[in-house]
Amino acid sequence: MLTVTEARERILAHFSPAATETIPLAACVNRVLGVDIAADHDHPPFDNSAVDGFAVRAEDTPASRLRVVADIPAGTSPTATLKPGEAARIMTGAQLPEGANAVIPVEDTDFKNRQAGTPAPETVSLDKKLKAGENVRARGMDIRTGEVVLQKGRTLKPQDLGLLAALGMANVIVYKKPRAALLSSGDELLPVEAPLEPGKIRDSNSYTIAALIENAGADVLRLGVARDTREAVTSLLDRAVSEGADLILSTAGVSVGAFDFIKEVIESNGRMDFWRVNMRPGKPLAFGKYRDVNFIGLPGNPVSAFVGFEVFVRPSLERMSGKMDGGRQTVRVRCAEEIESDGRESYLRAKIRVEDGIRIASLTGHQGSGNLLSLVQADALLIIPAGVKCVPAGQEVDAFLL
Repeated sequence: MLTVTEARERILAHFSPAATETIPLAACVNRVLGVDIAADHDHPPFDNSAVDGFAVRAEDTPASRLRVVADIPAGTSPTATLKPGEAARIMTGAQLPEGANAVIPVEDTDFKNRQAGTPAPETVSLDKKLKAGENVRARGMDIRTGEVVLQKGRTLKPQDLGLLAALGMANVIVYKKPRAALLSSGDELLPVEAPLEPGKIRDSNSYTIAALIENAGADVLRLGVARDTREAVTSLLDRAVSEGADLILSTAGVSVGAFDFIKEVIESNGRMDFWRVNMRPGKPLAFGKYRDVNFIGLPGNPVSAFVGFEVFVRPSLERMSGKMDGGRQTVRVRCAEEIESDGRESYLRAKIRVEDGIRIASLTGHQGSGNLLSLVQADALLIIPAGVKCVPAGQEVDAFLL
């Protein structure tokens, strides 16, 4: 069997970033930046006040009385130049007048009338010593012209959009979102709204995996359930190709059962590397191409499908997305109990608590690959390395944070 690392590397070798597109800034949250962003001007673009108060010359402070020669609201360009003994009333964000190098907050002056619409006083008294630059946001103190502020491959956050807006970028170059087609396989599967029947189960994988696809930053094309016939499987796979899928995903139908037709259909219209990966859960894994579209077949058991997605599919989607900052966060955790394994690289559901700054992990019940509740209760997957059959209580291991 291939190791997990070998299988992942062989899969990822077939994926590369998608093309880029230019979209409006308002649509950019959670999209992946397709170019480096460098500032074309300083930010702030001018010296401005950090408080409501009076712009002054620091060398004039403290001063018993300064003559107020200007009133500067935000959004205006001051024309006055402060001379010795002069001040200007100024609002937060407003541009400093020439000659000013500090701002005294209004509460540190004798000007007590602060209601909206109140005119500036003729004079103002202050007895506080200021330093040059105090309460001033200097031009370029945040960003300098030419500085790279966001790098290609970054998943854009809400605060990134604010920065791009401040830099005047109404349109942004991002990577196109990959499109993953998803099908489930098996005559035993019922729609979620259907009553249970003898020998049948509801199709839970299509909901879990579709949500994981969207969580990874890709679009999902839901193909539904392929019945256990060559014709049904072929029809859904052909639909994925015709509707422009960048990746085809299936759950179940890739094992060696007498009614598992996906492998046969893939091979008749492309090629298949059919692997068993040295891992649990999720040993059955299929990878190949169907009519030149990459195909990954996940196991049918719900937890196996979830783990297979995290280990193999998420990295593939993120590579297509151009992401440089993706993937689940991996941390070190301390095992609260002795854990037995069968020697395969194992991904075990666990709950983490923090004690004295140390993450302590406890398994969430039975680790069977069909047990969804233990996955719901988990906030991490413990990674037990291949070859390890027993992890003593108190030993540290790596874990994916969910």
